[in-house]
Amino acid sequence: MLKYLFNHLTEDNGSWWVVKPGNFRLFCFKSYSGFIVKIISSFRGIKTEKGCVFFGLPCFRRYPFSSIVIGKNCTFRSDHTSNLIGVNHKCILSTHQKQAKIKIGDDCGFSGVSIGAAKEISIGNNVLCGANVVITDFDWHLNISNTQPKQVIIHDNVWIGLNTVILKGVEIGENSIIGANSLVVRNIPVNVVAGGVPCKVLKPIAK
Repeated sequence: MLKYLFNHLTEDNGSWWVVKPGNFRLFCFKSYSGFIVKIISSFRGIKTEKGCVFFGLPCFRRYPFSSIVIGKNCTFRSDHTSNLIGVNHKCILSTHQKQAKIKIGDDCGFSGVSIGAAKEISIGNNVLCGANVVITDFDWHLNISNTQPKQVIIHDNVWIGLNTVILKGVEIGENSIIGANSLVVRNIPVNVVAGGVPCKVLKPIAK
């Protein structure tokens, strides 16, 4: 028995000692982060539904008389060790004008995402964003650019590859896939694979 236990603990040059404690650390980190985020979101008027999971503390900034609503069972990874593809910074959700809205549906996943709204960003259910995605509905220099924000809509079951940037006025149809490192400046229809700079339809998804 002792020989079996020793062999198990030392197999593959001791990788067990790396993986198991790492998973336990993430579990504890998730529990701690979730507790703190509940307090922060409550004080800042941000609505988070049941079952949301946070690895690390996100950055929430809600402009007065705007709204941020997060649906059920969403996951936010703000810690670089929680997604080993590489998370460059914590998740950031921010509104920038009165009446601005960020609405996120159920069962979504984000890693180091930046979502900034001056008008409205609507994200459906089962939307997954790879690491370091940026979603914005305005140009971030309203006093200089003299431009107006335009609503962004991402429908259900969309996958967005890492490092993708989605700019104002864009609507992405349900079930579509956006390739990594894309720049989305125009609407993407339903059931397609799209990618590139600027992002364009590459092929339909077979039903």
